[in-house]
Amino acid sequence: TMVSDLTGLPAAGASLLDEGTAVAEAVGVARRRQRSGSVVIVDAGILPQSLAVLRTRALALGVEIVASADPVQAVTEHDAFAVVVQTPATDGTIRSVEELSALATRAHDQGALVIAAADLLALTVVPAPATWGADIVVGSTQRFGVPLFYGGPHAAYIAVGPGMERQLPGRLVGLSQDRHGTPALRLALQTREQHIRREKATS
Repeated sequence: TMVSDLTGLPAAGASLLDEGTAVAEAVGVARRRQRSGSVVIVDAGILPQSLAVLRTRALALGVEIVASADPVQAVTEHDAFAVVVQTPATDGTIRSVEELSALATRAHDQGALVIAAADLLALTVVPAPATWGADIVVGSTQRFGVPLFYGGPHAAYIAVGPGMERQLPGRLVGLSQDRHGTPALRLALQTREQHIRREKATS
């Protein structure tokens, strides 16, 4: 719920390995959603570890990574299916809502989805990415002091807009009530690795 509130997107999970993995998974979601295009435009301000993981994953996906300090211009020059923007960037700068909205508009006009790699703590004081047009938002929950886990290093989150819930990696657990009115957790959505062919699996 907290991740949904801060990102402005309705469906969210927080069971990914780290932010780099979350960025790569978000690009995978975008690839499954957008069948056309072969390029991912990456903001030059992306965390270096995220870019490293993404470059490795791109080899398996068969897509090209183009890093650019001007993603608005880059998205018009390439056949992109996704644009990844880091907010705040590695140097701490935060693009204005107007800049981000212009990027999202241009990306959507070109048929690309917008992925925001966003710091959760920063999202408590800046507008939610969904308000300026982000389709997918990812990042680390460690900023709120979430401790190390066995799968480690810590839980990363991914949130998506309507219609992309079934593309999410992992499982979504929902809060429900049993017949006595007691709060109960239930498996609301799971990917179908065990039910379908391996090449169709989402994680």
